[in-house]
Amino acid sequence: MNRSRFQGAADLLIIQRADVLLITGDFLLSYGFNADSQRSLNELADILSPLARSIPSFAVLGNHDCRSDPEAVREMLCLSGIADLTNTVFTLTREGQNLHLCGVDDVRAGDVRLDKVIAQLNDNSAAILLAHEPDFADTSAATGKFDLQVSGHTHGGQVVIPFYGPPVLPGLGRKYPSGLYKVGNMFQYTNRGLGTNRLPIRINCPAEITLFELNSAG
Repeated sequence: MNRSRFQGAADLLIIQRADVLLITGDFLLSYGFNADSQRSLNELADILSPLARSIPSFAVLGNHDCRSDPEAVREMLCLSGIADLTNTVFTLTREGQNLHLCGVDDVRAGDVRLDKVIAQLNDNSAAILLAHEPDFADTSAATGKFDLQVSGHTHGGQVVIPFYGPPVLPGLGRKYPSGLYKVGNMFQYTNRGLGTNRLPIRINCPAEITLFELNSAG
């Protein structure tokens, strides 16, 4: 990942004219800069700020964010105009109907307060949960409070062997590594992300921006 490629991805997002942008963490890892570098955060803010002005944007942190400098990442999100959904809920209302956008802190390296999130859901409206690690879906689905969980973390494995799948996956990313799943009555979607981890390669596992179209039951 470099600035030019990341800017291209941001430009592509703006073209989609989406109503909402959901980002599931690992900003510094995906961008490929030293986690301690203020330059990394400044460049991220330069690219993400115009994006957030075009699309209401929401995010949670990933395990690499939490293990490097979570407060600096949160400050970057604030400067960029991106709402931090960590252990909280933001409700969108349209024509008298609500859509709850929810988020939890990173499961592996943060402080998950799913109870605090659920306490803020004061009606039975549709709810989407951002959780960096996809295998958290077993826990969130069991509550019966969420219609969709959106996650990242796995990068899809980066290398996918035909008829076998990805030989290497991270912890809490092995059960739902890529794509759409049904977990109980909840959908789980794991995005392959834009960047890479450790080895900068992808084989049979292209980078991904996902566009969801939500329809009411009626």
